[in-house]
Amino acid sequence: MKLVKTGIVLLVIGGLLTTAAFVMAFTTAEVQRHSSTITLPEKPDTVFQAIAHTDDGFVYPRPWFSQKIFYFHVPVGLASFLVFGVAAFFSIRFLMTRRREYDTKSRIAMETTLIFVVLTMITGVLWTRAAWGVWWQWEPRLTTYFIMTLMIIAYFVLRNSIEDEERRAVYAAAYSCIAVVNAPISFAVTRLIPSASHPVVDEGAMAISNLIPFLVAIAGMLMVGFAIYVARMTEERLGERLAALKEKFESGS
Repeated sequence: MKLVKTGIVLLVIGGLLTTAAFVMAFTTAEVQRHSSTITLPEKPDTVFQAIAHTDDGFVYPRPWFSQKIFYFHVPVGLASFLVFGVAAFFSIRFLMTRRREYDTKSRIAMETTLIFVVLTMITGVLWTRAAWGVWWQWEPRLTTYFIMTLMIIAYFVLRNSIEDEERRAVYAAAYSCIAVVNAPISFAVTRLIPSASHPVVDEGAMAISNLIPFLVAIAGMLMVGFAIYVARMTEERLGERLAALKEKFESGS
């Protein structure tokens, strides 16, 4: 019960912090000017007018909405990386100890990761469409993150395709440890391979009015993520207890 109460408290606090971050994003945060343009190789179907045409493509002003949505998009993306790392950690623990509880924790962490990954993809696509008039671009960050999304989905396909419980846990844990390698690659790729279409968050260049809601949103999103994890763990444990009671009842009768 203590863990459940902690999850509820974190869910409430996380929700309040995330809401507060959105309010600050649209009221107190100023529009940054250090990345105010976007260069696209082809002219998109958009209401924004190109301000220049260079050898690299058409230069457009980066709309203010693209800055506002990142207070949700970036924290959700960072949370997906962190929770993915937690899932891999429990997978390693399972492979070292063969204790079933670590397989359960890893699976639930992967479920939480999938939620954040889907939210990241949805907000990213909406951001791209609203800002530049295109639904998708095969640039480094989007491509590597899309691959990571497919790998996470494949994790659940793998689990559901193996009937033997022990083999399923071992294969899933090994796969999780391999798949998590994509997380740091996706995180760092835009810093290693600069992209004109995908901005890089530079906390040092952000004004205080932008940095505060950004950090508040990250803290709130991590709390929400932990609350989701706790809720699923509680549900899993209750299910195991009910199954044990049912088995005991059937064996006694």
